[in-house]
Amino acid sequence: MEPTGRARGGCPALAGAARGPYTWCMATTVLVVEDEKEIRELLRRYMERAGYAVVTTGSGAEAIRLLGDGVVDLAVLDLGLPDVDGDDVLREAHARGGIPVVVLTARSAVEDRIHGLRLGADDYVTKPFSPTEVVLRVQAVLHRAGAAPGTPGESAVSYGGGRLHIDEARHEVTLDGTALELTPTEWGLLTALASVPGRVYSRYELVNRVQGYEFTGYERTIDSHVKNLRHKLGREGSGVVETVLGVGYRLGLSRDT
Repeated sequence: MEPTGRARGGCPALAGAARGPYTWCMATTVLVVEDEKEIRELLRRYMERAGYAVVTTGSGAEAIRLLGDGVVDLAVLDLGLPDVDGDDVLREAHARGGIPVVVLTARSAVEDRIHGLRLGADDYVTKPFSPTEVVLRVQAVLHRAGAAPGTPGESAVSYGGGRLHIDEARHEVTLDGTALELTPTEWGLLTALASVPGRVYSRYELVNRVQGYEFTGYERTIDSHVKNLRHKLGREGSGVVETVLGVGYRLGLSRDT
C-alpha cells in the first residue's frame, strides 16, 4: 500500500488540474468533489493559495474514476452529489489505500457525522463553512497522514546548503535544525518566496498568494507579516527574507540540487 500524504502520480499526470498564477508543481494533490460550482471554485482558489495542486469535479462517478487513477492524496467530498451517493465515493476512497477524506455536508445531526466517520471520513465540516477552516482541516489531516516522524516527505525541499527545509506534505519548516511554528499567513509567505528562490515578489503578488487567511486589506499590511516571519527565522531573518527596496521581497537562499 502506498503511504497517504505523498504523491501518487505527481503533477504531470494531472491533465485536468486547475492551477492559479501562484501555484507551483506540488507533491500533494487535493480532489474537490462538490456539485455546486460556486463552492467548488471557491475551495479550488483557497486550496491553490495554500500551495496544493487541485483537481475538481461535480460528479461522483468522475470522483471515483479519479480516486482510482492514483493521483489523489486527499479528497474534499460533498456527500450530497446528484449522480452517486456520497457514501459510495467515501467507501471508494477508503478502499483505495485509505485516501484521506474531509467530508462536506449540510447534515448536522450527530448521527450523520458518526455514520460518515464510520465509513472512513477523516474529518467533517458542516455547511455553511469558512473555506479557511476547510483548508486548515485539510492541512491537519495531511499532517496526521504524512510520512513517519524523522522521514522527510517526497515534497521536502532544502535551501541554502541544507539550512532551510520546507516539507509541503507534512506542513513543516526547519531552519538550522530547529522547527518553526508559523501562522497560515507566514507559511503562505515563505512557501511563495521559496517557490522561485531569488525572484522578487511584489506586495501585491504576495497579497494574492496568502489572502484568504487572516490577511485582508491594504497590501502594506504584508510588511508586518514579513516582520513576524523574520523574527521567527532568528537573527538572520532579514537574510533569508530579503527586502528589495521599492519592489517587494525575495528568498535570499538558493534551492539545493
